[in-house]
Amino acid sequence: TTSDLYHGQRLPAVSHSHKIPSADLVHPDGLCWVSVLSCLLLACSYVGSLYVWKSDLPRDHPSVIKRRFTSVLIVSALSPVFVWAWKELTGVQSGASLLALMGIRFEGLIPAIILPLVLTMVLFLGPLIQLAMDCPWGFLDGIKVAVDPWFWALCLSDMRWLRNQVVAPFTEELVFRACMLPMLVPCAGPSRAIFTCPLFFGVAHFHHVIELLRFRQGTISGIFLSAVFQFSYTAVFGAYTAFIFLRTGHLAGPVLCHSFCNYMGFPALSTALEHPHRLIVLSFYVLGVLLFLLLLFPMTDPHFYGWPTPICSLDSTQPGSLCS
Repeated sequence: TTSDLYHGQRLPAVSHSHKIPSADLVHPDGLCWVSVLSCLLLACSYVGSLYVWKSDLPRDHPSVIKRRFTSVLIVSALSPVFVWAWKELTGVQSGASLLALMGIRFEGLIPAIILPLVLTMVLFLGPLIQLAMDCPWGFLDGIKVAVDPWFWALCLSDMRWLRNQVVAPFTEELVFRACMLPMLVPCAGPSRAIFTCPLFFGVAHFHHVIELLRFRQGTISGIFLSAVFQFSYTAVFGAYTAFIFLRTGHLAGPVLCHSFCNYMGFPALSTALEHPHRLIVLSFYVLGVLLFLLLLFPMTDPHFYGWPTPICSLDSTQPGSLCS
């Protein structure tokens, strides 16, 4: 039984409004193994679902995208079952509901939608200024397009746009952040969980190598160098959204930040260096990074989002953790 894992000691129920004192939380033997294996199984299920359909078409073909939508949405819908099974197997308890632990709740939702996205836009201040300077549209033209229903209808009919801006951000953040972090925090603590969780996310993106090799899109060395870069970039990005999730206790912020970063892509530094107004553009690049570092903790203060956040009820570390 789960109580046997605690050598006869059952964890006390946790009030949603009070943090567990570290002295009261007793972890079962083998908790970390169960947590890591559960995360690995979940990651393999997500990536494996992309390949249940046999096709000779590239990944960007609309029919391939539609089939993969079906697969990842099914895995994502079942992903809370992994967290539930993990809780039942380990006996780890929390006063918060399963959905609340996964960042699906109403308390602090509005700040969680706005503040992390604004913080991410600050980091991309340089690319945004560069985009604005190179855009042929005026400000009012951009506003007209943004509120035009036909523009959004066109976006929603584009399978690649739906994948990059909606389905991938939602399903990946749900699976790799909202489901994995509750399983990793009791074992590793918030700080280490932030850097452990992205490893599953980064490795999951190695499956792109298979498709690049399959369709011979580049040399073997070039493909693997690209994969190493993508792993590094996705791991850093995954650590950032994991940080946002832990600090806010919400899924909404990481999803919106993910969608925004997919739209922006990796900053085009080489283009910025060749820009006619490169001094101005590069100044905003530096300013954006400095402001981001300055605002990172203040704008993600857990008190804005209903402190203590539900996932922090699983934290057994000492005071001074990222949850406080």
